[in-house]
Amino acid sequence: MSSVKIIRMAQGKNTTLSHLFIQGVFKCYLLEDTIREQKVYGSTCIPSGIYPLKLNIDAGMNKKYRSRYPSVHEGMIEITDIKDFTLVFIHIGNTHLDTKGCPLTGEYWEFIGGDYRVFRSALAYEAIYPEILHLIKKGSLNIEVINLLTD
Repeated sequence: MSSVKIIRMAQGKNTTLSHLFIQGVFKCYLLEDTIREQKVYGSTCIPSGIYPLKLNIDAGMNKKYRSRYPSVHEGMIEITDIKDFTLVFIHIGNTHLDTKGCPLTGEYWEFIGGDYRVFRSALAYEAIYPEILHLIKKGSLNIEVINLLTD
């Protein structure tokens, strides 16, 4: 059983709204692209399943986040080993236009024009990053992605 879970709860035209749980406790909302059977680059959320979480210190986003969060950032939280997907990070953003298949953090959400948006993304990210970082440093860590909408 994974100690980090994404549970998909609702879908808009281009978006999927999810809940992030760490060690069984709800931590924040996540916004992802829509669920598709056939992957569309930059417009599809990752398939349900269990994936390793790792720190990526080489990706381009790493420099930006190290500058933005100098006291805590040690690498981007990357969801790895996803078929047909690479460089999938948990990061900040508000709409599906801010992601290319990555989960975006948010403290609350709104349904606007047929799609979900998340807000106070940076605050949600600042809250979950140290917790996930701590779990990654303790050893091997997986994230489980569950689609309550399709599974």
